Amino acid sequence: MAFGLALSLLASPAAAQASFAEVKAAHKVSDFTLLDRQGQVLQTLRLDMQRRSLAWVPLAEMSPALLTAMLLGEDQRFYAHSGVDWAAVASAGFGNLWNSRTRGASTITMQLAGLLDEGLARPSGGRSLGQKLGQAWQAGRLERNWSKAQILEAYLNSVPFRGEVIGIHALSQTLFGKHPSGLTTQEAALAAALVRAPNAAPERVAERACALLKLQGAAANCAAVQGQVEALLARPASPLQGEALAPHYARQVLKADGPPRQPSSLDAGLQRQALNLLRQQLAELSGRNVEDGAVLVLDRASGAVLAWVGSSGDDYSSAAQVDGVLARRQPGSTLKPFIYQLALEKKLITAASWLDDSAAQISTPSGLYLPQNYDKTFRGYVSARAALGNSLNVPAVKLTAMLGVDPLFERLNALGLGLRESAGFYGLSLALGSSEVSLLKLTQAYRALANDRSPAAFIVADMLADNNARALTFGLDSPLATSGFAAVKTGTSKDMRDNWCLGFSERFVVGVWVGNASGAPMHGVSGISGAAPIWAGLMRHLHRGRPSRAPQPPAGVLHQRVEFDAQREPAREEWFVAGTEQALMRSTAQMGARAAMGIASPRDGSIFALDPDIPPQAQRIRFEGQTGLWELNGKALGRGASWQWAPKPGKHRLRLLDTRGQVLQAVVFEVRGAELLKKP
Repeated sequence: MAFGLALSLLASPAAAQASFAEVKAAHKVSDFTLLDRQGQVLQTLRLDMQRRSLAWVPLAEMSPALLTAMLLGEDQRFYAHSGVDWAAVASAGFGNLWNSRTRGASTITMQLAGLLDEGLARPSGGRSLGQKLGQAWQAGRLERNWSKAQILEAYLNSVPFRGEVIGIHALSQTLFGKHPSGLTTQEAALAAALVRAPNAAPERVAERACALLKLQGAAANCAAVQGQVEALLARPASPLQGEALAPHYARQVLKADGPPRQPSSLDAGLQRQALNLLRQQLAELSGRNVEDGAVLVLDRASGAVLAWVGSSGDDYSSAAQVDGVLARRQPGSTLKPFIYQLALEKKLITAASWLDDSAAQISTPSGLYLPQNYDKTFRGYVSARAALGNSLNVPAVKLTAMLGVDPLFERLNALGLGLRESAGFYGLSLALGSSEVSLLKLTQAYRALANDRSPAAFIVADMLADNNARALTFGLDSPLATSGFAAVKTGTSKDMRDNWCLGFSERFVVGVWVGNASGAPMHGVSGISGAAPIWAGLMRHLHRGRPSRAPQPPAGVLHQRVEFDAQREPAREEWFVAGTEQALMRSTAQMGARAAMGIASPRDGSIFALDPDIPPQAQRIRFEGQTGLWELNGKALGRGASWQWAPKPGKHRLRLLDTRGQVLQAVVFEVRGAELLKKP
């Protein structure tokens, strides 16, 4: 009855059979390749974990030894038969063709027919007689419609090997670590042996490989072959060849339902340069507890990603799989440009306005907030340009208090930073980067600032590009100094856990983060020494031969010379939003009022907390006020308008005395935290 059913199937109209071109086009891969904008290979990434199949390999790119071994092992009369090797059937006996436990006289063409037609796929119990007849019928059709070369090529790209491996390309790469074109005679024999017995024991595979070698007349030491086979099959699969330049970006953009080779906006040369600069800088920081970093480069005009380095790599980081471009970390001072932009928009300040960089106690719902500068010193009255350029914390916090936290919070979220908590949760500490943001979102926010043609954005960019404005903190010869136009800002988060450097030029936006994926603090590393050298190296690379030009001023800004009273800052040409310009900036009256207060800092009732993660020499409390004699807990310290004191835990009474020994003012303050250990 089954035989009659099979005959009826053969007599029915033949179903459409796929062409060679259609089969090749439908070939599914497990590993996809990311290309850069010029078509260079950047990264290969496996997306299908159920099977392992690589890109289709033309017959001309396969080793001659492989073709010989495959034909000897599977179909010695391949070029003589028309799909079914009837001579082999007659020689082996008719039943051998239909034997469900062995291929017997099953030709390469018949095997391919079974691989291409799901209805002819071999079940675990073996094919039925009807399936065998259908397989023979389809093999004949393949021989009539395809060339022998096409049949052999499709077979070698589709045949299952050991375990999950499908096709000769995947086998060659994972087992031998090479392309099929490079297979040796012995490797080819092993590959052919695995076709016949994919999951057999190593000794069985070696026995068959040795027999194939003898059929070719090759000298074969079967004991040695078995040892090599056992070693090969026991070791982990070899990694795919080629550079691994962009694993994290590949995970973001490669599509499992797309073509095997997928283009991207990345630039391979820039990606390689960014990775190398990151690794070189981390090597320079060896011994300072820094092992991770990330780099992002965007095209300023289009926003296209030109380089995305999520990690320094397995050889450098213990958390190489973490994508530092997407991880959320505290941004430190990198949020300050947006504070100044908002204050300029609201005309609360100009770039020349005096801002008070002195000790302050700001009342908040949770208590007094006492902002400190990075170096624990205060500089008195400075211009807004100098305050931003030198990344002074106190002026930024005071500006935020003037603006209100809610407007700043809304502005940062409008820029896409996606702050997770409420404005009230962060409070004024938002000005110093207490929120968590990703390098991706922060770099995109700097791109928005770069492309904003408003007067406020233009002035902020000019301030960030002014090397003189940041000289007080960073000097004139820091990595932030560039030959062409570049607006740049560094940032360091609490306890030195994160370093940032972000900025833009005429054509590019570059963001860099350096730190530890674990959140462990670094040792003595700041934005200028950690992330900035990488940023500077990339800017030099991006603008080699084509210096960056400064933007043209938009409508609504004007340039005017400004002088500062008491020559607190040199006279200069300054940008103003029209209607806010001033020729002379005065602060003398304010300074006099401040000096008359007696003790300006600390305020009575102040509480200072010591941080064991900050070096002791950086944790000094600065006493400021009128010129006089400073006395602490009844012990004279010295004379002057200020005095720096190494803090000790406990409550303290500070007095300021004039030249006659009269008390000008007395305050009580408290220091909390473990006593700082002195260096031996």
